[in-house]
Amino acid sequence: MKPTVVDKSRSFSETLKNFYSLTKPGIIFGNVITLIGGFLLASRAGINLYLLISTMLGMSLVIACGCVFNNVIDADIDQLMKRTQNRLIARGIISVRTALLFATALGLLGFLVLGLQTNLLTVVVSIVGLFFYVIVYSLFFKRRSVFGTTVGGVAGAVPPVVGYCAVTNHFDAGAIILFSILFFWQMPHSYAIAIFRLKDYAAANIPVLPVKKGIPYTKVSMMVYIVAFTLAAVMPYFFGYANFFYFLVALSVGVFWFFKGLKQYRTKDDALWAKKLFLFSVLGITVLSFAMIF
Repeated sequence: MKPTVVDKSRSFSETLKNFYSLTKPGIIFGNVITLIGGFLLASRAGINLYLLISTMLGMSLVIACGCVFNNVIDADIDQLMKRTQNRLIARGIISVRTALLFATALGLLGFLVLGLQTNLLTVVVSIVGLFFYVIVYSLFFKRRSVFGTTVGGVAGAVPPVVGYCAVTNHFDAGAIILFSILFFWQMPHSYAIAIFRLKDYAAANIPVLPVKKGIPYTKVSMMVYIVAFTLAAVMPYFFGYANFFYFLVALSVGVFWFFKGLKQYRTKDDALWAKKLFLFSVLGITVLSFAMIF
């Protein structure tokens, strides 16, 4: 009988892949896109490429830290939800202790990069974002209150502010506008997910708006927030932070999103309606972020 040969290179690559997936790369990518938008909006004197890359790297590590902590906190309810039941901690592939050490290392490294390459204000803003996501949202509000989405929206609106503050070292009207844009964008974006993943949230007893208030109430709330997003999105033009090209793009994104919501508003397939709005929200915020280049 031949001895079993262990492919160490494959084992190592599988381990790296597991830890990489634990950081939720999709969430990191989406947040970095908005960070770039905030950075570019503030870069009136030209783009400091080294500062941009440093800020992206530092904030990516901080976001990854928050995502890993979130995986640890949500391990029990992840087992109850179809879309999350295969996550590594929920399946026991990565232990809680290992994940906590990994998350801590990511956070410390991220704050170190931001502290050395940006400024104290940027570090403080990123700490506030991490605190709201891990402690306020994940540990307390997510399972206890319908306002969990609102609190999560606060954390999600931080990346563009980090990008802005890295350049300006000021928390001013520009930072507030960027925060408002992302906050109001996240509400209909998150409610759309809650509608087409309604069974998952109900199974895990997570009190999202469609579970507690019903889908019709949630759809009205989404439309209201899309209007609020549109108003916030055009503010950089009126405050002198962006040109008319950006104004046209921002207005077009908001108006198209709103009328896309009105189309088939009374449809019987609410999940499909919500999924279409969700997909457009991702496209819209990406377009808006890159419009800030000009």
